[in-house]
Amino acid sequence: MIVTLMNFLRACWRPSSNRHARTGSDAAGRQDGLLWYKDAGEHVNGDFSMAVVQANNLLEDQCQIESGPLSFLDSGPYGTFVGVYDGHGGPETACYINDNLFNHLKRFTSEQNSMSADVLKKAYEATEDGFFSIVSKQWPVKPQIAAVGSCCLVGVICGGMLYVANVGDSRAVLGKHVKATGEVLAVQLSAEHNVSIEPVRKELQSMHPEDRHVVVLKHNVWRVKGLIQVCRSIGDAYLKKQEFNREPLYAKFRLREPFNRPILSSEPSICVQPIQPHDEFIIFASDGLWEHLTNQEAVDIVQSSPRSGSARRLIKSALLEAAKKREMRYSDLKKIDRGVRRHFHDDITVIILYLDSSLVSRASTHRGPAVSLRGAGVSLRSSTLAPYGSQM
Repeated sequence: MIVTLMNFLRACWRPSSNRHARTGSDAAGRQDGLLWYKDAGEHVNGDFSMAVVQANNLLEDQCQIESGPLSFLDSGPYGTFVGVYDGHGGPETACYINDNLFNHLKRFTSEQNSMSADVLKKAYEATEDGFFSIVSKQWPVKPQIAAVGSCCLVGVICGGMLYVANVGDSRAVLGKHVKATGEVLAVQLSAEHNVSIEPVRKELQSMHPEDRHVVVLKHNVWRVKGLIQVCRSIGDAYLKKQEFNREPLYAKFRLREPFNRPILSSEPSICVQPIQPHDEFIIFASDGLWEHLTNQEAVDIVQSSPRSGSARRLIKSALLEAAKKREMRYSDLKKIDRGVRRHFHDDITVIILYLDSSLVSRASTHRGPAVSLRGAGVSLRSSTLAPYGSQM
């Protein structure tokens, strides 16, 4: 049992090898303690940088970048796909999304022969349904998997258009150059689904008028049913299907009153807009980054620094702020091991896509460099998905 767990821990931090990854000494990224990073690479529409730092005992953030074909058809379309998956309760849902969401997107793109908001919505639905089938199979022997879920932030660049889909509280922020002033302004592209945000809280309450306790203030934090801060996610079957909110699920997850319809939703908020010549880069990051940096602070750091290593630089800036809040040195924070590190900051994932207007303006048939890379990725077969009670 201990050997199996240790192998799993090592796999959780090992970036997946992939024959499509760019050649070079850091084709699959590099590791420095709890930090994994890929300082620079090329995608169909420009350059990219990505990095992940672990804080939990088991890394719950997963991420990927896929650049090239966005369907199973030789005719295209072609573009760039980015996914940031911030798990909670364990890594299982985030790992499942990492393994399946992009393939679902390619399947629906093939059927429609184009990229669209509808393709993204169907890909989310198929991913949720697939994970629920895993929960159903695991339930008799591993019921705690019903309490595992993940936020899911996706960005797609295709045919000069930008598509951003999100459930949860990860965030996509655009760095936009303002010609008149020379500034690069931060523009948030994603809607967040965290009940600490008053309009989000009120929206959920209006959807469940019969339940006065659908949102509860617990230890000065607003939570759905006193359990979870996000109101949209993939997974979290225990708050979507009554059949999973019962014994032998841990008592702390079981609701006293039964519910007849899902409390949480997996429907993504989707933003679609054309990429403009003054759009310079997009930051995709889990909420671990935004706990310590504002949108504009993050954009300023990226704008004022070299492209290579920009994602790693953002993570370091967030960790410096985390250390400062605890009145400690950054060098001392880096010495703290995973698990204990979670008391200072969350897992943090950052992917930065730089936009080359000359490449973005080309038709979606532009093939460009093929890239398939996962940051700190791990693949879990459905038969090995298992709950980790200590993480819950």
